[in-house]
Amino acid sequence: MVFVDASALMAIITGQPAADALTDRLEAEQRRLCSPISVWETVAGLCHSYMFSVPAAREHVQRFLDALGFEWVAISEREYTLALDAYAQYGEGRHPAKLNMGDCFAYACAKGNRAKLLFTGDDFSKTDLGHLA
Repeated sequence: MVFVDASALMAIITGQPAADALTDRLEAEQRRLCSPISVWETVAGLCHSYMFSVPAAREHVQRFLDALGFEWVAISEREYTLALDAYAQYGEGRHPAKLNMGDCFAYACAKGNRAKLLFTGDDFSKTDLGHLA
């Protein structure tokens, strides 16, 4: 099982250099998880960096999620608590990982579901979940 951070979703959807390797890792997993926050960040990223309209980005991302059978992780009090714990330990201005809000919730969703975390960059590699990626 893998939780996919917005950074990995963006990389795959936009065909960035790491897309093929990320796709291979994603397809190797039987269960693929996302959250409203990771999907929101992906839609917003397409709008900001690739000039999509919100409806077009939303539809594009939703088709991708549907094609790969993603399951949605609900954001509840458990994820809130885990995200705050992540911020306290790894948050921007507190730790070299410099996790922002979206990162903290991705961390929380992966940790709370005992899932691997698929991401790009090196921020999560500086946390206790980095070895799962």
